Amino acid sequence: MKKYKQLTSGQRYQIYGLKQAGLKQSQIAEKVGVDKSAISREFRRNKGGRGWRPKQAQSLRDERKQSCL
Repeated sequence: MKKYKQLTSGQRYQIYGLKQAGLKQSQIAEKVGVDKSAISREFRRNKGGRGWRPKQAQSLRDERKQSCL
């Protein structure tokens, strides 16, 4: 069984660039080296009023992590 690893800030910016280039979620996952479900979950959990943005996604992740401590 694989251990889940959270996306890094760098990976989020890489995902953003690939998304802007028009790649599909499965293609983005392959390029970043994560499972396609991680990309889907990332877009779903960290979406704001203007869509998914890497800086906002990282902030939301940090807020969730702080609330768990």
